[in-house]
Amino acid sequence: MANNYLEELIAEWYQYQGYFVRRNVMVGLRPEGGYECELDIIAFDTAQKRLIQIEPSSDAVSWIKRESRYQKKFDAGNKYIPNMFKGLDLPTKIEQVALFTTRSKQNRDTIAGGKVVLISELLQEIFTNIPGSTERKAIPEQFPILRTLQLVKRHQIGRDGSRLPRRAG
Repeated sequence: MANNYLEELIAEWYQYQGYFVRRNVMVGLRPEGGYECELDIIAFDTAQKRLIQIEPSSDAVSWIKRESRYQKKFDAGNKYIPNMFKGLDLPTKIEQVALFTTRSKQNRDTIAGGKVVLISELLQEIFTNIPGSTERKAIPEQFPILRTLQLVKRHQIGRDGSRLPRRAG
């Protein structure tokens, strides 16, 4: 369940920014049935020609096991994603991101050739870029998680539920 919520947040964030997003894409149909792999989130910005594969995880397995799992996912992404956008001018490289809910990267910036991002970093990016209390731009209702985060930002609610003091400037 936590992963679905995380996937929804990621999908909303990229859609809000204008990306075309595909979620939970099964790839590599096997002759005997089933699929080789599921790709969690694929986001494509046609204007910037930016193509990103995001694979979130809330696991607590070792980095060795993660490396193997993400190698499989990122290899499948490189193999199958270009065929999902036939007729479009795609970048030559797919940006690949492993997004973790764990608190530490353990001095790692990459895994299986992809970038390691923590949920805290994604939330910082979102809070920095969504409209706040001085702006009168509401996030559209089709993005319920982002709207909730906008309310938190707008009303400056702290961890303990109390209102944070307003910053000058």
